[in-house]
Amino acid sequence: MPIATDAGQARQPLPDSAIPQNPPDLSKKLPPLGLPKPRTRTTTKKPSNPPVETPKLATPPPRAQLRFAHPRKRILTPHDHDLFLSSPTHQLIVSFAFNVADSVRDTTRSYVANQPLHPTVRAVLAILDRAEETVKQCPVDDNNGSRFGNPAFRTFISAVTENCTGWHRAESALNIQSYNQGDGLVDELTTYFSNSFGSSTRIDYGSGHELNFLVYLLCLYQISLLPKDTFPSLALVVFPKYLELMRSLQETYYLEPAGSHGVWGLDDYHFLPFLFGASQLADHQFIRPLAIHSSSIIDSYAEDFLYLDMVRHVNETKNIQGLRWHSPMLDDISGVKEGWWKISDGMKRMFVHEVVGKLVVMQHFLFGGLIPAGEDMSQLQDEEYKASDSSTPEHGHDTSAHGHDQHTNSSHSWGDCCGIKVPSSIGASREINKHGASQGLRPLPFD
Repeated sequence: MPIATDAGQARQPLPDSAIPQNPPDLSKKLPPLGLPKPRTRTTTKKPSNPPVETPKLATPPPRAQLRFAHPRKRILTPHDHDLFLSSPTHQLIVSFAFNVADSVRDTTRSYVANQPLHPTVRAVLAILDRAEETVKQCPVDDNNGSRFGNPAFRTFISAVTENCTGWHRAESALNIQSYNQGDGLVDELTTYFSNSFGSSTRIDYGSGHELNFLVYLLCLYQISLLPKDTFPSLALVVFPKYLELMRSLQETYYLEPAGSHGVWGLDDYHFLPFLFGASQLADHQFIRPLAIHSSSIIDSYAEDFLYLDMVRHVNETKNIQGLRWHSPMLDDISGVKEGWWKISDGMKRMFVHEVVGKLVVMQHFLFGGLIPAGEDMSQLQDEEYKASDSSTPEHGHDTSAHGHDQHTNSSHSWGDCCGIKVPSSIGASREINKHGASQGLRPLPFD
C-alpha cells in the first residue's frame, strides 16, 4: 500500500533489492549504558537511642519468705535516692510497670473487658466501688467559689483510711485470714491503697500518688494473687476504674495538681495512662499519632484506647481550644514520624527519668516489707517521722496560703517549683460554669 507523505504524494516502499543485505554493526560505536556505581558510606551512624528493654520481672517470693511491714518514707537524702535507683526494688517497680504496659500491645479495652476476670481483679474492682460510694457520703464544703482544693477531701481520705481494712478483709479472693501475718499484710496493702488518692494535708494529687496505686497492685503480685495473665486486665480494666474514681475526686474536691508543670506536661495529674495507652497503639494499623487532632477519631476510639481517652479528657477540661495551646507537649509528641512504638518507648524513658528518677516525687515514696528499702537507706525515728510526714509539702508547694493549714517546710523535702499554689484547671472551669460565664472553649485571638 502506498505511503502518504506530508505533501499529499504517495511514496512507494523500497524494493528488497535496494535494502542493504549487511547493515553495519553500530553497537560497538555506542557508549555503554552501565548502572552507576553505588556510593560507599564513609561512616556508619549508630542509633542515638536504642529501644528501651523491659527488665525481666522477678518471680514472687514463696509464702514462707514473705515479710510485711508498715510502709514508711525512707528517701530522706539525695544519697538515699541514689541507693534506691540502684536497688532491686527500683528494678522491680520498673519491670512491673513495663510488663503491664507490654501486655496490652495491640489490645483494646473492650476485648479485655469481655474476657473472664480473675477473682483478685474482681475483688480490687469491688474495693474501688466502695471508695466511689464514699465520695457520695462526703459532700463538699462551701468553699466560697474557690478554685483550690476543697477541705471536704480530708473527710473522704479519713473515711477511706478507716474503712479500707474492712473492705479488704471482706473480699474472700484476697484470703487475708490465711496469712500468718494477716494484720501486717492488710496494713501494708491498705497503706498504699489509701495513699493513692492524694494528700489530705495539701489536698493535691500527682504522679507519686498514682504510683502508690501501681505499687498496691504490685504488692498483690508479690503475694501471688495477681499472676502475669491478669496484667492486661490491670491496665485496661482496673486502672481505668481507678482513673474514673480519680476524675470524680478531682472534679468534686478540686484537687490541686502536685508539682504541676502547667502546659509543659502531659497531664496535670496522671502519667501511667499514657504509658499503657501508647503501648496499646504501638502496632496499630491505621491510627497514627497525628490522629489525636481528629475529633472523629477521638470520638470513635477513645473508649477502647487509653491514650485517646486521656486526650479527650484533657480537651474537655481546658477552657482554651487546641492542643498546641493548652498541651503543647502532647502536640509535639503527635508529630513523631516513627509511629506509636517510638512514643511508647519514650513513655518508658519518661517513667524512669521523670517519675521514679525524680527526687521530688520519690521523697514521698513508701517502703514496706513487700517493697523493701535498701539496708543503707535512712530511717527516721517514730516522732521524727510523724513530724516530717505532717510538714512535708508535695513537690515544694507552700501550703500556708489560700486557706490551707500552715506548715513549716521540712528539712527532708525538696521542691521543684516556685512555691505558688496551682489551682485545679477542673476547678477553674467548674466555677466559671457555676456563674454562667462559660461560652464554651475559648479560642485564642490569633489562632
